[in-house]
Amino acid sequence: MDRVKIMVHERPVVIFSKSSCIMSHSIKSLFNELGVSPTIYELDEIARGQEIKHALSRLGCSTLPTVFIGGDLIGGANEIMSLQLKRGLKPMLIRAGALWV
Repeated sequence: MDRVKIMVHERPVVIFSKSSCIMSHSIKSLFNELGVSPTIYELDEIARGQEIKHALSRLGCSTLPTVFIGGDLIGGANEIMSLQLKRGLKPMLIRAGALWV
């Protein structure tokens, strides 16, 4: 779990993903369309990916993608899409230093 905390505090936006997951692809595309370059960890392609997935579950997010903004756990695709629809995602990205207006 400590490793995950270090990973998410290194960058403004971190996405833990699975390369073959359509929801992960959709969320990564959304961030790219917004002009954000998130740090992406494909858990099915990196060493210790399963270990990281278990740590994310212990933090309270058992779905992929799992998104952190400004070091805070935001959640999965549902939470990100909800924020986007409510116009809350961009301000959050600006506060985290991931997006400049």
